[in-house]
Amino acid sequence: MKLNRPVSWFLLAFGVWSWFIWITFVKNLWQDGSGLAFDDAGDPTGYFWVHLTLAIVSFLLGTAVGVIGFRSVRALRREQREEREEREQQQPTP
Repeated sequence: MKLNRPVSWFLLAFGVWSWFIWITFVKNLWQDGSGLAFDDAGDPTGYFWVHLTLAIVSFLLGTAVGVIGFRSVRALRREQREEREEREQQQPTP
């Protein structure tokens, strides 16, 4: 399957966005002072575990999507470079 340039860049951007969002989310979850993530004894609650699991799964899926986008962007650039080199070889030299 071959992806076009806008889709490739979108997937790459989505992967980067996922890293930013979910790392920030976990930091905020870890520092939660509202009593949702940790009980009075400082132990993690069900809320903490569910949201940590959500963040980890989303982070991994975002990473996978970003890797697909990165590989596609790299392949498109390689293809463009090869086409340019082929055109240069076909042109007669003066």
